[in-house]
Amino acid sequence: MKLDILVFAVHPDDAELGCSGTILRYIAEGKKVGIVDLTAGELGSRGSKETRKVEAADASAILGVHVRKNLGMRDGFFVNDEVHQLQLIEIIRKYQPQIVLANAIDDRHPDHGRAAALVTDAVFLAGLPKIKTSDTGAEQEVWRPNLLLHYIQDRYIKPDILIDITPFWEQKIAAIKAYKTQFFNPELKEPDTYISSSDFLAGIEARAREFGRSIHCSYAEGFTSNKILGVASLFDLK
Repeated sequence: MKLDILVFAVHPDDAELGCSGTILRYIAEGKKVGIVDLTAGELGSRGSKETRKVEAADASAILGVHVRKNLGMRDGFFVNDEVHQLQLIEIIRKYQPQIVLANAIDDRHPDHGRAAALVTDAVFLAGLPKIKTSDTGAEQEVWRPNLLLHYIQDRYIKPDILIDITPFWEQKIAAIKAYKTQFFNPELKEPDTYISSSDFLAGIEARAREFGRSIHCSYAEGFTSNKILGVASLFDLK
């Protein structure tokens, strides 16, 4: 299946937190969107590899994504090397997305920035014909997406572009809350963590409202780009 947008997330729930409003917006417009989680999030203080798998499936159903895969890289210990780059190159060539969304370029969790660098390298390398990859025994065509953007996560990064997600805010929150073991849930007997407090989700809303205010809407998601962005017409800008 060819995808319009491919989202890479180092942990299950990163995509939901960082860019699920954008995912929902473009699915509503008829675009095909997929998520590839690099790890199972097995080092998380709450829940387990097994519960995260169930929660990711529940969140995917809420979002309506067309594909969701987990590459099973080692949480906390994956590296940006040839082996891991080739895994991503195969995925990029398989789904041939026009747009790739990836983790923040720098963040509180060191996995986020490392994943951003890994995806950045793989997006470039996927367009080189002398790198050979295969899918189910058949050699893959080279493919380089037109656009790579990084969603903004815990640390504030000034966005290069903002997307209005106002109509999809409640659905975004529902997708986040599908991760019952990870976020505020007073019924669970799990250790308290940075992301499990009620204040954490309040901060997610505050950030979305701040970004929204900048473009005169209620809620928005922000993205950064490693290259200068251009439009065909100034009238396309909000």
